[in-house]
Amino acid sequence: MEDKVALETLSALAQETRLSVFRLLVVAGPEGMRAGEIAQALGAHANTMSTNLSILAAAGLVRSQREGRAIRYVARMEGMAALVDFLLKDCCGGHPDLCDPLADRLTRTACPPSPTSKADPDDRRP
Repeated sequence: MEDKVALETLSALAQETRLSVFRLLVVAGPEGMRAGEIAQALGAHANTMSTNLSILAAAGLVRSQREGRAIRYVARMEGMAALVDFLLKDCCGGHPDLCDPLADRLTRTACPPSPTSKADPDDRRP
C-alpha cells in the first residue's frame, strides 16, 4: 500500500458516519446489509448514506453487489488488513518484541467460533 492509498483509507474512516457504517458491516459479517438497512440502523438519510458508502467503497473498505433494486454492502476485511499491514510494516525499529502485545491483540478474536469451527469456545482470550 502506498502512502496516498493509506491516507485515502484513513480519511474514509475519519468521519463519524463512515466509521459507524464500517463497524456495522463488520458486525454484519459476510452477509452484509442493504443500503437502506444501514441507513435505517444509523438513522441517516438515504442520499447521505449513498455518498458515505461510495467513499468507503472507493477506499477499498466495502464492496457492493446489486440485488434487484437494492444494493448490499459487505465490509472488505482485506482492505482493513492492508491498512494495518501498512501501518505496522516497519514496526518497532528492529525490536519486534515491542510489537508483541499489539500482534497478540490482533490475533485474538471477539467472534464466537462458527458451528463448523473446531475451536474450543473456552479457549478464547477475553
